[in-house]
Parts: sequence; C-alpha cells; structure tokens
Amino acid sequence: MEYKERFTDRDLVKIMEEGLIYMCACPAQVAETLRNVRGLYRYQLKCRDNPDTDSIVHTTIAGVAIAVHAQLEDCMEKILELEKWDRATLAMPPNLRKRQAEDIEREL
Repeated sequence: MEYKERFTDRDLVKIMEEGLIYMCACPAQVAETLRNVRGLYRYQLKCRDNPDTDSIVHTTIAGVAIAVHAQLEDCMEKILELEKWDRATLAMPPNLRKRQAEDIEREL
C-alpha cells in the first residue's frame, strides 16, 4: 500500500480551527488523529533507516500507519460529504454553525 495524502496539513488545521470556533469536535478529532498518524509514519521511516534499529519492526509500524491513514482520510471525506462542508474552503456549513450557536445559547 502506498502512502498518499488527500488532505494537506494546512487543510487539517483549517478543519480543526473550524471545529474549535463552532464547537464541533468530531471532524476536528479526525483531523488531529490524521496529523498524529502522519507523525507516526514519518518517525517510523526515520527509525527504519537507522542501522542501529530493527527495520522490520519499523516497516511493520509504518505499513499499519499507511493503512490507518487511508481509512481516516476516507472517513474525513465521508464526514465532509455528509455534513456538506465546502471542499474548496473547508468552511463548516452554515446549518452546522447555526446549530452550534443555538446549542450555546440554550446553555446560557
């Protein structure tokens, strides 16, 4: 399986920011997890190339990270589609913004 990124790190940060602004944590959690898996993958590549480590261990971890990353990106694509996010700007849709604002008002 080949490592591919459909969302840039900048895209993921934008989704996380939208989630924080409008108090909608689920897409932000998926974005944050994607960033963590990317970090894990990159770290494993460094470890794998170190002659003092067992490359099989790090190749195994990197391979699983690739699979998890692909599944999480599929999940993010589905979330954005289901919630009707603007894919060009990655702005949260107005209906979700309104719902979050209404939830906040009810709590006050």
